Amino acid sequence: MTRRPLIAVPARFSASAAALRYAAEVNARALIEAVYRAGGEPFTMHPHAPGGHANPDEIARRLERCDGLLLPGGGDLAPRRYGVAEAHASVYDVDDEQDAFDLALARHALDTELPVLAICRGLQVVNTALGGTLRQTMGGPDTDHRPRMHPITIEAGSLLSGVLGVEKAPISCYHHQCLDRVGAGLSVVATADDGTVEAVERPNAAGWFLGVQWHPEDTASHDAAQQELFAALIAAACRPAGQFARR
Repeated sequence: MTRRPLIAVPARFSASAAALRYAAEVNARALIEAVYRAGGEPFTMHPHAPGGHANPDEIARRLERCDGLLLPGGGDLAPRRYGVAEAHASVYDVDDEQDAFDLALARHALDTELPVLAICRGLQVVNTALGGTLRQTMGGPDTDHRPRMHPITIEAGSLLSGVLGVEKAPISCYHHQCLDRVGAGLSVVATADDGTVEAVERPNAAGWFLGVQWHPEDTASHDAAQQELFAALIAAACRPAGQFARR
């Protein structure tokens, strides 16, 4: 039987979980199921970065066994992580250890060409890791994308258009922040009608990477195009390093 590629998915801290009676570390079931449907073995990673500082050697050892990385959604990054001293009142669920761990995972995975799919907060983590910034608020109920279904326009010839097989797609969003300054080496390949960056790639870098601002797991169980994002990650995780098609 062919081994399922191991896909690291950092857990999210949860203040309470009634069935467990304690604070918990969780991942969305829909996300885990999408990875498993695609042929991957989801591997939930405990976020460990005491005092808000991750050990790069430890991160390298822990990711060594993995074939790919999925950076999921979650709460907001601390604005200081992208060079802003003051947090907007709408910033929520900031956890210093989570931030440090996710940023360290992103940096190591990109540096070592580990295939990466970054979703919502995950995209913002990668953008921050590469020197980009975020808009702390998109303006409230009339202008943010929380929760919302809306169309996106995808750049022809991009990796994303090849994965989804379309240049227009309806997507499911839940975010009140978005990319502002795009990080080094990232290229915008999808936008919403209001101009919000919805997807980025690294066209001139080795390895496989896609970052999307929406939540493909919301609809992947019945939308084949959204499930293809997870299938593409698994396919990349099965290929030897250095064998990624570039556009």
